[in-house]
Amino acid sequence: MDKKFKHNLEILLKEVAKEYDLEICSLNFLTNQNPITIKIIIKKNDGEDVTLDDCSKFNNPVSTVIENSNLLNCAYVLEISSQGVSDELTSERDFKTFKGFPVNVELNQKNSQIKFLSGLLYEKTKDYLAINIKGKIKKIPFDEVLKISLCTLKD
Repeated sequence: MDKKFKHNLEILLKEVAKEYDLEICSLNFLTNQNPITIKIIIKKNDGEDVTLDDCSKFNNPVSTVIENSNLLNCAYVLEISSQGVSDELTSERDFKTFKGFPVNVELNQKNSQIKFLSGLLYEKTKDYLAINIKGKIKKIPFDEVLKISLCTLKD
């Protein structure tokens, strides 16, 4: 899946989410599975907890939008869930709260390869993510970052 595809689908899904007073926190594609899995993490705009019923009600409109978009021409599994107690960092609050904590960073390289880095969360700006890898600060352009998750560091 390329960035353009993900971006176009995300735009469509955000419009649907607005109708349900929801926000798309994360949109991921697991293309290494057959059929592929589309994982959508949502939260309510009013700050209330997302229920199983909320996920269920959002499922049909999302499926309809995906089918009608003609962006995806293969079988897929759709997973809609809440943020819950996810290890994935998505909000500005998450980045402030977990500064100094160990993280795994999943990167999309220009050659379509996926790369993983581990280190301590140092800083997040609109342009880059900085992590401390064994005492050296590495700044990663934010447009290369696919996912940032809390983890436990191994020596």
